[in-house]
Amino acid sequence: MECKRPEDLNVLFLEGIHDSAHKTLHDFGFKNINCLPTALSEAELINTLKEKKIDLVGIRSRTQINETVLKNAPNLKGIGCFCIGTNQVNLPFATESGIPVFNAPHANTRSVAELVIGLSIMLLRQIFPKSHAAHQGEWLKAAAGCHEIRGKSLGIIGYGHIGSQVSVLAESLGMNVIYYDTLAKLPLGNAKQVPSLAALLQSADIVSLHVPESEATKYLIAEHELGQMKPDAILINASRGHVVDIDALAAALKAKELKGAALDVFPTEPKSNDQPFDSPLQRLNNVILTPHIGGSTEEAQLNIGTEVASKFIQFARYGHTQGSVNFPLLQLSPHPKAQRILHIHKNIPGMLGQINHVLAEHNINVAGQSLETFQAIGAVLLDIEPPATEKILKHLKAIEGTIKLRAILK
Repeated sequence: MECKRPEDLNVLFLEGIHDSAHKTLHDFGFKNINCLPTALSEAELINTLKEKKIDLVGIRSRTQINETVLKNAPNLKGIGCFCIGTNQVNLPFATESGIPVFNAPHANTRSVAELVIGLSIMLLRQIFPKSHAAHQGEWLKAAAGCHEIRGKSLGIIGYGHIGSQVSVLAESLGMNVIYYDTLAKLPLGNAKQVPSLAALLQSADIVSLHVPESEATKYLIAEHELGQMKPDAILINASRGHVVDIDALAAALKAKELKGAALDVFPTEPKSNDQPFDSPLQRLNNVILTPHIGGSTEEAQLNIGTEVASKFIQFARYGHTQGSVNFPLLQLSPHPKAQRILHIHKNIPGMLGQINHVLAEHNINVAGQSLETFQAIGAVLLDIEPPATEKILKHLKAIEGTIKLRAILK
């Protein structure tokens, strides 16, 4: 068990996370921030987390934090995914290990939404084939097969943070928006929710995917679904690579059963810019392929860096877990003279009673308390006075079912 001041925690940022993350922590007073421009292999990551006694690690989409990594990171207290997705982390095991995982679900929504609209316009206007021809000295000045986006029907699959942003931008351009979601969602503007995926596919001129990666969304768009789309429709996937059956999409495009497609995500992606990229969709002139850049704008990366780093600060300074995707929600107004303790434990009966019993035995007063449970774990924030001695902390740590104990020093 370690007792550290928040600013003394060791932080590791991987994959060239935006400088705004470093600045946010540095301005708060963090002293030990290590930044690396690339992802690390499993062995390198385990070695670095151990050797540098890393308390907080920040990653993007390439770094994989699996069960093996988590088992070999004894000092790790929190993980920050500086992106929307968190599937690169073994969330169930992180939860069981008492490690909250934070992400940035809102910071790059505008960047992704703008890319979707831009890809739609370029496909409808056949920009890439005409641009390629011009580079080769050909002059393809013709209106045949080129269309305005105004008046077209946009079908959005997944009406969440990004899908709803796409909806707003599309309507401002004069599009008619329909959407399908597994939950009832309040529409923005004049968008209309349709009752089924089939209803959307059969009606939309442009289909845009905005769903998370899960077993339920794997191959959500496959041969059957592609067959339900209009022959002059286009498909855009800026969500997750496994949502679309790539081979089925390639076959449909080659058979001219679709007008075109644009993909920013793929089932298998290179782990670095030095590795080759291969896809059945290459060399099709009615397909736009981009290297997972939906959120790769300077504005989005700046916002993401600030957002996740701010969540790190709240967790390090106060034990707050707001914004965590896998952890009980803990928030407690500070008591100026009290010491704060974070006790993470298995979700079993009697834990709070045992904790309070230890404190009462040593004449410790509880000035404030916040207890929540999430799946297999529970967590409690305690403001106590007078401060706990090392002996008391050892007794709290010794309670059967304790996963992690942290004394948050001021």
